[in-house]
Amino acid sequence: MYELLKILHIISFVSWFAGLFYLPRLFVYHVENITNPEMNSVFQKMEYKLLKIIMNPAMILTWVFGLALIHYVGFELWLFLKIILVLILSAFHMYLSKIRKSLESNFRDYTSKYLRIINEVPTVLLILIVILVVVRPF
Repeated sequence: MYELLKILHIISFVSWFAGLFYLPRLFVYHVENITNPEMNSVFQKMEYKLLKIIMNPAMILTWVFGLALIHYVGFELWLFLKIILVLILSAFHMYLSKIRKSLESNFRDYTSKYLRIINEVPTVLLILIVILVVVRPF
């Protein structure tokens, strides 16, 4: 059972991260084309579907399978720190949802430069999480 849960957890978080890497990039293109009604509509649909069909289920499944794995690995300090990082990642996911809703309403609160910068957040968190899981320093 442990191996199956681990496989499902890995598949879920890879799917989630694919969306976390791609959605902010879509926002950049969206903001750069916000005055083009046709492109605006296309980006709104793409962002909505990515978030609702791929990212939300992947995040939920990542949490479900990850929490189920605790039964097998025990609860150590490295895992506590990983959970904190995944909570931050989940908050970032919700922030991306807020940005999507803003762009859907044609608010121009976000610059292309800002969106390019926040696009790096999931990368930094992924690096830290992988280090914790592989090295288990605590």
